[in-house]
Amino acid sequence: MSQSNNRIFDEFAKLMTDAAGMAQGAKREVETAFQAQVERFVADMNLIHRDEFDTVKDMAAKALDEVGRLEARLAELEEKIGAGENTVNKDSDC
Repeated sequence: MSQSNNRIFDEFAKLMTDAAGMAQGAKREVETAFQAQVERFVADMNLIHRDEFDTVKDMAAKALDEVGRLEARLAELEEKIGAGENTVNKDSDC
């Protein structure tokens, strides 16, 4: 009798092990499906990656620096033109 009880417990243990394996497999499938859905949802939203955002941000900062440099140069050239006109006007008045 003890032999048949052990056999029943062995079969039950195998059944539980198989059930646990199936549950883990199902869990992996659900996680994979969920991950795919999330990736599809994010792709449909046209979101950008962080590295792309940082690249564009750096480009914008460089462009603003260049604009500031060009504005300073323009002001300097306008000063020179203004000073040149004053010199020409003083010479023509004499």
